[in-house]
Amino acid sequence: MNMTEEIFSYRRLVVYQHSRKYVKTIYALTQTFPKEELFALTNQLRRAAISVTSNIAESMGRYSEKDKLHFIEFAFGSLYETMSQIEVAFDLEYINKEQYEDAENQVTDIAKMLSGLRASINRKL
Repeated sequence: MNMTEEIFSYRRLVVYQHSRKYVKTIYALTQTFPKEELFALTNQLRRAAISVTSNIAESMGRYSEKDKLHFIEFAFGSLYETMSQIEVAFDLEYINKEQYEDAENQVTDIAKMLSGLRASINRKL
């Protein structure tokens, strides 16, 4: 392992990789939202999705397991926030059922992986 791989070890986490794909999904979905949502739902949804990846990365930069766990919990919160916003987008008919279900499946997969990461960190406490 080279120095860059060691410093940015979060990149090897499958949950981080899937979260990055989810950000791309969210950006693609929000491209079609009405312009009046640009500074409302579009912005909020994008920021929450990015927060998932950011918090996963930040957790791996923490020294203590307790601090790592804290940022994984933030990632969970942001992930659930995106799901509630996806529901609103569906209710407002900004996205269709297929798009909704795809996003929901991604959220479910990421949540399961975050649960596994949380359990792994908890075992070290």
